[in-house]
Amino acid sequence: MSSESPSTSLEDELERARALSVDDLATAIESIGFECTRCGACCRGHGEDEHTATVFPDEVRELGESNDASQDASSEDTSYDWRDVARPMPYGLTEGSDGLEGETFEWALQTDDCGDCTFYTEDDGVGACTVHEDRPLICRTYPFSVALAGTSQPMGDAVDESGIVRAHECEGLGRDISRGEAEDLARALKTRAVRELEEAIAVVENYSPAAAGGDETVVVHDSEGAKRPDGSRLEDE
Repeated sequence: MSSESPSTSLEDELERARALSVDDLATAIESIGFECTRCGACCRGHGEDEHTATVFPDEVRELGESNDASQDASSEDTSYDWRDVARPMPYGLTEGSDGLEGETFEWALQTDDCGDCTFYTEDDGVGACTVHEDRPLICRTYPFSVALAGTSQPMGDAVDESGIVRAHECEGLGRDISRGEAEDLARALKTRAVRELEEAIAVVENYSPAAAGGDETVVVHDSEGAKRPDGSRLEDE
């Protein structure tokens, strides 16, 4: 039996992520091409499936500040609730008599009553993000992903010969992209891969069963420890 811990293999993948060549990633992206058409498909829910996009704890806080800034600047009582920005990742949770219950890992962007991202807006069929400048890395890099264990599940088909860059189905694929834009996207893609693995390693190292949280109905494990759905830590009483 191998004595290797889960975090050890993730550490190996993290080193691979840190060694990724931005130039090679950019070449892969450039080879297929991409331009956002603002169709909103990646921001909306589909049928009974709500929009689900992973957001890191620090990104939740940044989005909260961005959300504040978009409100009436004359209000001195402007504040945000963690739950306005993020919700527990639904995977692993079950529907109980009083709502969702169980433990899950990481956070998903909050959704509206239609299952769309709460920050998505649309005008005459043209989509827009109300926090575009502060949008999470997963949004900045869509529809691309890096196929490394420990990162978000690789989507779609391989773009390059090595199979490291993958692209999810998107109507913006195949459109012209400048080298500079491809490099910017590649840098964000590498940063995302590194961050996802750093988060995964921290989750493994900080994890303890949800039972340790007492009577909490839903417990979210992220890189900062076990939390309640409102983002507060279980250890903080």
